[in-house]
Amino acid sequence: MASKGREDEHPSVTLFRQYLRIRTVHPEPDYGAAVAFLEERAHQLGLGCQKVEVAPGRVVTVLTWPGTNPRLSSLLLNSHTDVVPVFKEHWSHDPFEAFKDAEGYIYARGAQDMKCVSIQYLEAVRRLKAEGHHFPRTIHMTFVPDEEIGGFQGMKLFVQRPEFQALRAGFALDEGLANPTDAFTVYYSERSIWWVRITSTGKPGHASLFIEDTAAEKLHKVVSSILAFREKERQRLQSNPHQKLGAVTTVNLTKLEGGTAFNVVPATMSASFDFRLAPDMDLKAFEEQLQSWCQAAGEGVTFEFVQKFMEPRVTSIDDSDPWWAAFSRVCKDMNLTLEPEIFPAATDSRYLRKVGVPALGFSPMNRTPRLLHDHDERLHEDMFLHGVDIYTQLLPALASVPALPSDS
Repeated sequence: MASKGREDEHPSVTLFRQYLRIRTVHPEPDYGAAVAFLEERAHQLGLGCQKVEVAPGRVVTVLTWPGTNPRLSSLLLNSHTDVVPVFKEHWSHDPFEAFKDAEGYIYARGAQDMKCVSIQYLEAVRRLKAEGHHFPRTIHMTFVPDEEIGGFQGMKLFVQRPEFQALRAGFALDEGLANPTDAFTVYYSERSIWWVRITSTGKPGHASLFIEDTAAEKLHKVVSSILAFREKERQRLQSNPHQKLGAVTTVNLTKLEGGTAFNVVPATMSASFDFRLAPDMDLKAFEEQLQSWCQAAGEGVTFEFVQKFMEPRVTSIDDSDPWWAAFSRVCKDMNLTLEPEIFPAATDSRYLRKVGVPALGFSPMNRTPRLLHDHDERLHEDMFLHGVDIYTQLLPALASVPALPSDS
């Protein structure tokens, strides 16, 4: 992949790099600058622009290209504006400079996750408008805050608002992941996130004694049960070469808390776990399993949910589904190999699917290592531009899906 010089850089790449320089990084994202940037794009493209403040300082920006048939449900193109923190000392280049090396790789936080997709949507719309196209279905582009910290003050609130209902979304695209092979991954469902804190209470005392019924002993029993379950799922994944991560349940112990001094046995200790439950998991039965692990450990062991997603939804990838048929046909025509998968982590798609909007997670990056949240996150400019080409084909197909029973 040869890089173009700075002077003849493609305008879409220049815009991408401009967006990457906006420091929408946690814990204090500059959302104001991102919204101003998006408003400017709307103005330049002649698109409608609506700003919906879902929580103080948390604005969802909606850019709209009206369709020719307002009776049809709309196509929703979602992306998030925020990016995860950086450890600058581990980067080859400033993560907010959007440095492009001699080969054409653009280094920046958000290069893959997911500012590339935001600009690809915008540039595809710009191209299609410039060519004089009009489509039956309205296209809405939503740019949401706080996805990287759970979407609690972003998409989760937005889908409950009248402004969201008014969009009449019939189908959505959202983020996916890079694929290091020749194929492109498309995600049709997600695992359910459970963040569980297990608290154990027991007898305190001086650490020089053999105290019975301590918080630590009981907590150890629960931790052992959960880690044994983890190992079983790990073996299940490894024993089948065709099994993907999203099809099994992962769990990790992420926090241990308790105690005040070396020589004092604490009365309370807790362990926190991050569970990612596969879509075919019986969630109610698994909650009962957690309950029984706690009971087996002894008196005074309880658990609470810090986050608990109970409604995993699956978007149809059957050829009889008009949305999937339109999406997959474009990919076939462009000779793109698709690998449908269950997303291993979580995106805002879960909130869309929960309110009945089918969604596919798709970030058009193949032959690209997965570097989201990693040091030296980067994307090649040619891969970015190829993504613009892909959306320029996808949007007409999806915005022209004929009227469906659900549209009425």
